[in-house]
Parts: sequence; structure tokens; C-alpha cells
Amino acid sequence: MVEELVAAGLAAGSACLVYGLAAARVVKQYERGVVLRLGRLSNKVREPGFTMIIPLVDKMHKVNMQIVTMPVPAQEGITRDNVTVRVDAVVYFKVVDAADAIIRVEDYRFAVSQMAQTSLRSIIGKSELDDLLSNREKLNQGLELMLDSPALGWGVSVDRVEIKDVSLPETMKRSMARQAEADRERRARVINADAELQASKKLAEAAHQMADAPSALQLRLLQTVMAVAAEKNSTLVLPIPVELLRFLERGSQVSPQAGAEAAPQASPRPGASSETGGPAGVPAGQRPAGTPAGQEPSGIPAEQRPAALEGPDGLRGPESLALPGSEVPDASGRPPEREAHAHGVDGHGADVHKPVDEPSER
Repeated sequence: MVEELVAAGLAAGSACLVYGLAAARVVKQYERGVVLRLGRLSNKVREPGFTMIIPLVDKMHKVNMQIVTMPVPAQEGITRDNVTVRVDAVVYFKVVDAADAIIRVEDYRFAVSQMAQTSLRSIIGKSELDDLLSNREKLNQGLELMLDSPALGWGVSVDRVEIKDVSLPETMKRSMARQAEADRERRARVINADAELQASKKLAEAAHQMADAPSALQLRLLQTVMAVAAEKNSTLVLPIPVELLRFLERGSQVSPQAGAEAAPQASPRPGASSETGGPAGVPAGQRPAGTPAGQEPSGIPAEQRPAALEGPDGLRGPESLALPGSEVPDASGRPPEREAHAHGVDGHGADVHKPVDEPSER
């Protein structure tokens, strides 16, 4: 009898143990338990920790409450400006109501994935290529609103949506590269033109400053020569010296003044005496030694000479050259009997003038 009671107790204990093991459930911290008792939803959602259900009566579904990162497959579409592109994205969402995620939708993950793909296609068709490339934040917000509205009825909240990559055809890539290069070239030319304008203004100011001080231009030239000479692989050639430029500059300034001063002066007549008092065409430095200024070699002062006689053709005759006390040659061309001076050549080949001995007075 005792043995039967012990056996019955062991059987009951074993049955309780099996029932406890079948009814015991552990819900993790990031999960929630949804219990369906005989197919009906239990009003109480099981919180994290140890919980018990009725075996063969209750069925509990565990729902992950963590944020889920779901990649959206690349979708090919045509933008509003007729460009074919392939766009892929990523969706971040989480379950906010475990009961709705189990009751209202069969598989909330698959539902969110399909909704993300269709919304992405819709966004591609409504946007332009420039918006897809540069204005992604606005498109991300539009995708989030399109996904969040139906997902709230499933107990799912979409945290954010990001467009990950935009694939373009090769022809479009080349066209965009040419466009970018042309835009860069345009900006470079504008910057160069602006720099040239500013440099020209500064050069004009420098030119005004150098006009007041001409030596500054020469200093600038020397600085340029020094800068060029610093390069070892170059040879500098200056065909025009700086002094020649200065000489030409002075000549261009002096020549107009000299011409204006020389214009009123009249040229001397042929045969007229020079400022030194000598005969016309004979400089003072070529007079015989011992002849004072204002006196001819013949010993007759210049003021006692007779005025030159000019013929009708402006030339003076032989009589105009006669001096007082001298004889004019006759028609035969013989020389006069006596001259005031005798002309000869010394032993060294120099011209000498010596007076002819006058007859002594008796």
C-alpha cells in the first residue's frame, strides 16, 4: 500500500514537473509576449521576465521591440527629367505595439519591405536627377512620411529612411563630367578676369607713381632682371642698354627746344666775318700765331676793311677782295709786284707766313 502511494506521488510530481516545464516561458528584455488563449487575444501583454501560460490552451508569440535595419533592394526608375536611374535605400523601424504587429499584419517585416520599395519608386518618378543627387534630405523625409502612415496601423513606427546610392548610366556620367568641367572652367575664367581687372587698376596706379619718378621704372626693370637671372636654366639678353634709353629720352626732350631757339637766327652771308673777327670760313683756332682777334693776317684791322662788293649773282668780284695798299692783278693774270705777306712752307711741312721786307727809307 505504501509503495502504491509512493508511486502515485512520484507520478503526480512528474506530471507537475512536466506541466511546469511546458507552461514556463522567459521573455527577454527587448521582447514582449503576446498570448493567444484558445485563439483569442489575451488583454495582457507579457512583460520581460519569467511568465507562465496554460499548456495546450495558450500560445505565446514573442515580438522583438528593437530597431530593425532593413535594406531596400535597388529600384530602377525614370526621373521627372527622363533620366533612368537605380536607387537603393535603407529603412530603420521598430515595433511600438506588439499586439497590433501580430494581429493586424501577417508579417510586418515583409510588409514594411514591400512598402519601402513602392514608396522609393514613387519618389524616383516625382523627383529630378539633381534632387536625387544634391537634395537627399528632403527626399528622405518624403520617404519616411510615405512609410510611416500605413505602418502605424501595423504597430510599427518608421524611425528614418536614407537613400544610400544612386546609379547613373555611363553616358549620363560622361555628360555630367563635361558639365562639371565646363562650370569649373567658367568659374576659373571669371576669377582670372576679376584678377586681371584688379591687377590693371593697381598697374595704372603704379604707372602714375612711376611717371613722377622715372628712376622707379629703371629700378623695376633691374628687379625683373634679377628675378629672371635667379633661374639657372635661362639666359637673359638686353639688346638696348638702359643708358641709351635715357640718352634718347633726354634727346627727345632737348631737340624741340633747340629747334625753336635756332629758327629765328639768320644764317651768315658767304664771305662775312665770324664772331672772332676773322675771315669767313676761317675759325679762330686756325689763324696764324701772333694775330690778334679782330685783325686779319695782313695786319689791317677788320673795321678798316672796305665793304664787300657783290655782283648781281650774289658773288664778289676780285676788286671786292682788294685791301688798302695792295694792287689788283691785271687782265693778264700776273701777280702784283708787292704783297703784304709771303707764303711758304717750313722744313717741317707747316704753313708759315712771313712779311716781305719793306724798302728802307732813305
